[in-house]
Amino acid sequence: MRSTRTDDRDRQADLRRAIDRTGYYPDVVADGVSAALAGEQVVSFFVHHEPTFEHDEVRRHLSVLVLTPTRLVLAHTDEHAGDDLLPEPYTSTSTEAIRLTSVSSVVVTRMVTNPSKGPSTPAEANMTIGWGGVGRLDLEPAGCNDPSCEADHGYTGVLASDDFSLRVSAAADGVEAVTGLLAFAESLSALTQTS
Repeated sequence: MRSTRTDDRDRQADLRRAIDRTGYYPDVVADGVSAALAGEQVVSFFVHHEPTFEHDEVRRHLSVLVLTPTRLVLAHTDEHAGDDLLPEPYTSTSTEAIRLTSVSSVVVTRMVTNPSKGPSTPAEANMTIGWGGVGRLDLEPAGCNDPSCEADHGYTGVLASDDFSLRVSAAADGVEAVTGLLAFAESLSALTQTS
């Protein structure tokens, strides 16, 4: 959806309008986000509404990313069918607030079609944010350069910080979503610079 750039203006009202535009339980979502913000100014935000598939049903998921002067706030709201504990349909909203000083990486990948024509609006963008809360370990058998070697060389791998990832595409989400995610990533990168 929409993102805004960093300046001195509080973007709280803009954020609420973006949440309202999704039409996805806006009062519930806004309440969860507001509680996590704890009164801090909204510097920049990105709202992403996407369907999820559960067996033969389509459910909705909303991610709200908010930058304050000191924190990155992530909120996720999902809808659920009734179950044994809660027999009526319900939503769950999870929020996480991360100090900007804890953000260790902001990885942005832009996919541009027809690159020989020069820069253009990317057709797709991926953003991965790392702060050390979740790591991913990818292992594979280690080997050597000798193709006839049968020795056990153990394993080799990569430990990657993969706390949060989001992908948007112009085809599925619209060009505004791609440019919005890139603007949010730029704001986040600017606020996490070290002096």
